[in-house]
Amino acid sequence: MFARTFTSTLRAARPVAARPVFLAPHRFLSSQTRSAIEQAVSSAPVVLFMKGTPETPQCGFSRAAIQVLGLQGVNPTKFAAFNVLEDADLREGIKEFSDWPTIPQLYVDKEFVGGCDILVSMHKNGDLAKLLEEKKVLVEGEEPQA
Repeated sequence: MFARTFTSTLRAARPVAARPVFLAPHRFLSSQTRSAIEQAVSSAPVVLFMKGTPETPQCGFSRAAIQVLGLQGVNPTKFAAFNVLEDADLREGIKEFSDWPTIPQLYVDKEFVGGCDILVSMHKNGDLAKLLEEKKVLVEGEEPQA
């Protein structure tokens, strides 16, 4: 028991610079991928990076995100979706670009909003409707559904 306590005391007393650092693998975004993502985010006022397409989502979370945006009444002419399953660099790069680990990811007016859980929460509490109205991306004359 004493040896274990002594060892842990020595470990704790070791200077920070000498302690081993375990970092999660972090891939640096290539300038080409970053540029492509920035161009995609700028392509429309409302941009969704998803698995599949709006017509055929390939995961339940992407399907839920599309349903929420539909319930909100997002104008199709102000919306763009990008299928991350078609491009491995995009799929991994968007996670690093936003510093968000999951897909789908929603951007409104070039600002990252969040993933599916954030969208559903904002939909339920009315914050998403306020944001979309403020950014004028809804179909004219339609009220968002709660």
